[in-house]
Amino acid sequence: MQELRVAFVPGVTPDKWARAWRERNPRIRLDLLPVEEQRQRAVLDEGAADMALVRLPVDLDRPTALHCVRLYDEVPVVVAGREHFVAAADGDTPIPLADLADEQLVLPHPSGWTPAVEQLSFPEMTVKDAIEVAASGSGIVIVPMSLARLHHRKDVVHRPVELDPTTVALVWLRDADSPVHQDFVGVVRGRRASSSR
Repeated sequence: MQELRVAFVPGVTPDKWARAWRERNPRIRLDLLPVEEQRQRAVLDEGAADMALVRLPVDLDRPTALHCVRLYDEVPVVVAGREHFVAAADGDTPIPLADLADEQLVLPHPSGWTPAVEQLSFPEMTVKDAIEVAASGSGIVIVPMSLARLHHRKDVVHRPVELDPTTVALVWLRDADSPVHQDFVGVVRGRRASSSR
């Protein structure tokens, strides 16, 4: 049986696409492979996955060229302990970064943004661990909302923050493009089985 291996980073939920794929392509097995964000490109380069649902940025040129289909943007949120002032903020109005200038950022943000106050040296940690540290009141974490929901705890809150959104995309090696790859692109883009590319 032919198979398609699709890796996905935490916070991305490929279930609806997997269901649609299995209905349309019962003869091609779909394997979903969870992968940490640091390895999202490597799984393609190493041949461990055929395609990957990634969080941009990803190097689309090196070591080999990738196709990239942008799928959706994710709202960035600040995660803090329930006693933190952000808990009182409106859930629909993004918190200005200036309001977080005196905070300790537990996990470096990919944008490079850092609060103005001198930062403590936190050890490297996972998003889950960083949210646990934020719950203790030692600092804040800024992550896509999907990750805040994935690692939700009763002792933290998350609120939108004024930062550019992150983008989830589907990537695969240009050299490995095939009708099977294009069929999966059609599924994630919501094309009907009967529609042409």
